[in-house]
Amino acid sequence: MEVILREHVDNLGRRGDVVKVAEGYARNYLLPRKLALAVTEANKRQIERERRIADAREAEEKSQAEAFAGRLAQVEIEIGRRVGENETLYGSVTSADIAHALHAKGFEVEKRKIHLPEPLKALGETMVPVRIHREVTAQVRVRVVQEQ
Repeated sequence: MEVILREHVDNLGRRGDVVKVAEGYARNYLLPRKLALAVTEANKRQIERERRIADAREAEEKSQAEAFAGRLAQVEIEIGRRVGENETLYGSVTSADIAHALHAKGFEVEKRKIHLPEPLKALGETMVPVRIHREVTAQVRVRVVQEQ
């Protein structure tokens, strides 16, 4: 079944794309959530109108995200943890810890937007990517230090 996407859907396509999907996926997921429309001439015209409005909104969101990313890239976070012998950490530093530290510095970032492949388990400095927008990612410097 062919559908026109009304919104960006990960691993499928961008807004306005005509994609071929399984009939059940379209009927049970895309259409009820209003993420897609069936391919007709009237729907194509409607999607084109929506696309113009959405492109303007998308450009505005991206510029705001880039400005936020610029401010976020200047931030350095220091997180203290208890350390045992051989400088091994008791526990680890997770994305929730980083989100909490960013909140303390005045930046509202959800922990799911912090892309930490695995928790930090050693002392030192690490650059952690924070995905602010679909096309904008900022690097935040995180220092794990010994707790006093």
